[in-house]
Amino acid sequence: MEILRGVDLQVEAGETVALLGPSGSGKSSLMAILSGMERPSGGNVRIAGADFTGMNEDALAKTRRGRIGIVLQAFHLLPTMTALENVAVPMELAGEGDAFVRAAAELEAVGLGHRPGHYPVQLSGGEQQRVAIARALAPRPALLFADEPTGNLDAATGAAILDLLFARQLETQATLFVITHDPALAARCGRVLEMSDGRIVRDRKA
Repeated sequence: MEILRGVDLQVEAGETVALLGPSGSGKSSLMAILSGMERPSGGNVRIAGADFTGMNEDALAKTRRGRIGIVLQAFHLLPTMTALENVAVPMELAGEGDAFVRAAAELEAVGLGHRPGHYPVQLSGGEQQRVAIARALAPRPALLFADEPTGNLDAATGAAILDLLFARQLETQATLFVITHDPALAARCGRVLEMSDGRIVRDRKA
């Protein structure tokens, strides 16, 4: 079954891009391809200087590491690890130096410098998403994906998380893709891609 059809997309470093469209339009499938989580059945994919085309699972995993960060609607924090460990351990496992020092600095940057020893169950939903943002950005990826990042949060907390996400993007200069069905959120990005039935039907500046 063909999910994406005729997608031709070029994004410059540092852009903020919204993928806007209803459920089932192909947004998450496109994110999966662009992030290297899935391999396309055809065409070419080049991300942050790496050609993803034809790579096997192991090669994709190694290439994603450090290049791509992902923030999801569900926070996906490990419950047995503290906030600091949730941010540091993925970098440590990847063999990166000073993982805990960098993790502590990133928690500080997202406003959680005072809660490094707290476990996810001890944190609010907004705080858990802050940890998830810190984890995604600590390795300084060239590309950051945020898939409905406020979907599990109340309106006020969600607004604060979005302010933080765009502020950290500006500071780190990562290219940001926000996957959403919310036109108001999409309007915060510099570029909006509207999807329908697996195609990009509109590409406009916000």
